[in-house]
Amino acid sequence: MERSVAHFDLDAFFVSVECKNNSALKGKPLIVGGGERGVAAACSYEARKFGVHSAMPMRMAKQLCPQAIVIGGDYEAYSKHSRLVTEVIASKVPLYEKASIDEFYVDMTGMDKFFGNARLVAELKQLVLKETGLPISYALAGNKLISKVATNEVKPNGAIQVYHGTEKAYLAPLAIEKMPGIGPKRSALLRDLEVTTIAALANIPKYMLEKMFGKEGHDLWRKANGIDETPVIPYTEQKSISTQDTFTNDTIDMRFLEAQLVRMTEKIGFELRQQNKQAGCITVKIRYSDFNTVTKSHTIAYTSADAVLLKTAKELFHKLYDRRLLVRLLGISFTDLVAGNYQINLFSDKESSIKLYQAIDSIKNQFGSGAIMRARGLRK
Repeated sequence: MERSVAHFDLDAFFVSVECKNNSALKGKPLIVGGGERGVAAACSYEARKFGVHSAMPMRMAKQLCPQAIVIGGDYEAYSKHSRLVTEVIASKVPLYEKASIDEFYVDMTGMDKFFGNARLVAELKQLVLKETGLPISYALAGNKLISKVATNEVKPNGAIQVYHGTEKAYLAPLAIEKMPGIGPKRSALLRDLEVTTIAALANIPKYMLEKMFGKEGHDLWRKANGIDETPVIPYTEQKSISTQDTFTNDTIDMRFLEAQLVRMTEKIGFELRQQNKQAGCITVKIRYSDFNTVTKSHTIAYTSADAVLLKTAKELFHKLYDRRLLVRLLGISFTDLVAGNYQINLFSDKESSIKLYQAIDSIKNQFGSGAIMRARGLRK
């Protein structure tokens, strides 16, 4: 049975939500991001024509496109619309993967016997538009790699089918930068060797790519030849990251309890970012000295930023905690996980703040998650 995968990508998702909420913004150069010292979280296609792109410093974005409208962004609204699209897709297909807040893979293998895959994905595109008001592009192909590359090529509001057996030919004329896994440094190295297209990359012997890039060279060769066997990973709301601590002595020491909550939240927040995930729900658990266990959860805008996670965790703890009882165990968990880089939701952060977060994670990568933490999280 031939494998069939569809990749759906919401067009300029953050901008589309803003335009849906304010139709006067539609068709105008728009940048979603922080203040003068912040970064651009997203931009419209009209702004992209001037060279603006996400993660660019706002001051540079404004220089490139001074006529752009700049807005702070509403991450609650983005999370809400992402969930709406998820519900639409989940209602129509048996197996899908939510790759990020605005990106989905659908395993269509075998479904052509009943519906016709091309017709089904076209209908799903129209249903998303009808139910959410958001434009979406898609590509139907034999694997995840080709479907993703092809979707990027037909955006915005595009659709394409790459037929089985034509994967390598489809990729051949594309610039090497179109290939996932080829960033600026790798691109510069390949272009110095006059390798400018994916066809040229595919023609390099496998052993030479392995010599140049190690194990990743083998993966590059497979991708350049259109080979990808990565499965569509079923999306589940139950997937979580959690930790808990049973204390040596039961306690009502609020300073101690809050310190443990900060320490645990930072610990699994770091794990979240290491896995390139964002959480949509936080749960705090308390077990009292009489072994009675209580929990409280709260749905949040998708994030993995410590500042947001800690604020919500503390609020849940104080709503849950009964000061008349000794606490035996404290736990916290993040659920409703989606793939995504935590920086995209730091709309109000300055560029210096983002660099600080990156530096902290870099230190944790080298020396362990406990190497650096907020003073409030230190044990007494």
